Amino acid sequence: MSPVLAGVLQVLALVVALGLAYRPLGDHMARVYTSTRHLRVERWIYRAIGADPTTQMRRPAYLRAVLAFSAVSVLFLYLLQRLQGALPGSLGFSSIDPDQAFNTAASFVANTNWQSYYGEQAMGHVVQTGGLAVQNFVSAAVGIAVAVALVRGFAATGAGELGNFWADLVRGTVRILLPIAVIGALVLVACGAIQNFSGIHEVGQFTGGPQQWNGGAVASQEAIKELGTNGGGYFNANSAHPFENPNGLSNLFEIFLILVIPSALTRTFGRMVGSLRQGYAILATMGVIWLGFTALMMWTEFAHHGPAFDIAGGAMEGKENRFGVGGSSIFAVATTLTSTGAVNSFHSSFTGLGGGLTMLGMQLGEIAPGGTGSGLYGMLIMAVIAVFLGGLMVGRTPEYLGKKIGTREIKLAACYLLITPALVLCFTAVAMALPTPVESMTNSGAHGFSEILYAYTSAANNNGSAFAGLDADTQWFNTTTGLAMLLGRFLPMVFVLALAGSLAGQRPVPATVGTLGTHKPLFSGLLVATIMIIAGLTYFPALALGPLAEGLAS
Repeated sequence: MSPVLAGVLQVLALVVALGLAYRPLGDHMARVYTSTRHLRVERWIYRAIGADPTTQMRRPAYLRAVLAFSAVSVLFLYLLQRLQGALPGSLGFSSIDPDQAFNTAASFVANTNWQSYYGEQAMGHVVQTGGLAVQNFVSAAVGIAVAVALVRGFAATGAGELGNFWADLVRGTVRILLPIAVIGALVLVACGAIQNFSGIHEVGQFTGGPQQWNGGAVASQEAIKELGTNGGGYFNANSAHPFENPNGLSNLFEIFLILVIPSALTRTFGRMVGSLRQGYAILATMGVIWLGFTALMMWTEFAHHGPAFDIAGGAMEGKENRFGVGGSSIFAVATTLTSTGAVNSFHSSFTGLGGGLTMLGMQLGEIAPGGTGSGLYGMLIMAVIAVFLGGLMVGRTPEYLGKKIGTREIKLAACYLLITPALVLCFTAVAMALPTPVESMTNSGAHGFSEILYAYTSAANNNGSAFAGLDADTQWFNTTTGLAMLLGRFLPMVFVLALAGSLAGQRPVPATVGTLGTHKPLFSGLLVATIMIIAGLTYFPALALGPLAEGLAS
């Protein structure tokens, strides 16, 4: 079988698997967030944290709860790392330096999982499981909660209430993420991923002499890092490491985990607003972008010219033989069009245009299908912009799902869109202007610029992947990427919840013959065009200096 055909068959298998999971998972999540029943274990958690799950929150209270929980999480994870040397199960590793502890705490709480350290050489079992793995669950649950709050804003009838954050957080963790992660971990163990709490031991290596490796609860963390679109990894090689991702079957299963919840949330959205066709329209938009990026990535990685590429069957530099070009390309697109950041190959070794596609995927806002929760609310923000543009074309006050999109709503949506590009481009410009950050670049020229641009694109978009040539474990990058991750995660949430509160306070208006049909293919096409034009106008000059210049020169 040719490598190209194998890659196409993997895409088809993935689409079929996602299609089979779409309806049951989407409906289950809709029931979770609309039910008034609380499980016994959930009631125990509410009593432990002193929360009343029956209290309905308006926008200010919901936002305060999100920010307070996240701030406490950053502090807890920071202290856990700083005290690692005194904790049991530390495997002899010392405490983490302050700047790296801040960066890692910000990274995992912001659902980014950017790692400027070697996981197997820095983090003991307690920090990995009690700190990082826990944040993989709750940071994903926070993202879903904010998305559900926005959906409730569209579905509300004027009461102005968005639900209860604590109930949304606990339910998302207990009823959705935890059960699927357990099943996912068992599948990964069956595929060959390790799951233990062994200490450091020596193993042989091909070049002669011993090499030290430590075990860990790898399969369980791998499952939730992909399912919650977190990224990161127990080992520095991430999902390219055979302990995390042993073979082609586990690779395809991990891609499925990355995409399944963001895709199914579109059905949850349709259920909650009372129109499944609205969910299908959003899903179609996500699907068109994802398939387009996957096709372009496979083309640029398979069709690169040169004798070495022809013999290898494509651009195999930085890719694992057990995955090949097809499995690596699909994984790279899935992880950068979501906020996952896990990698099974080194994006810095992709072709110039291939590396540019990974960056552009993040710069779209990671909305196809996007992060767990963040993909849905990001796409709904883009839908608001698209509806506004459609209204301008016909001279009519735009409406979306029965809610008028007025001056306040469009300003909030515009602020949401401007935050991440401002962080990416400003931090990149400052880093390129200073001598210290530039010294961290392994490469010069266009590829060196791409390393810096990729780092801040990944951080501000809460992705977490990196161009491997950049030495990011410095005080400058630990501090600035940490700030970019926190600002890129929580400032957009401020505007999302503000928009949700504004919509929830409106009474629905009836549809008329002049209402734009947002459930039709025409609107999906308008939405795709809006996304691509906004991203192109924002990032094209920067991309032209980096990956485009490199790709056109090769």
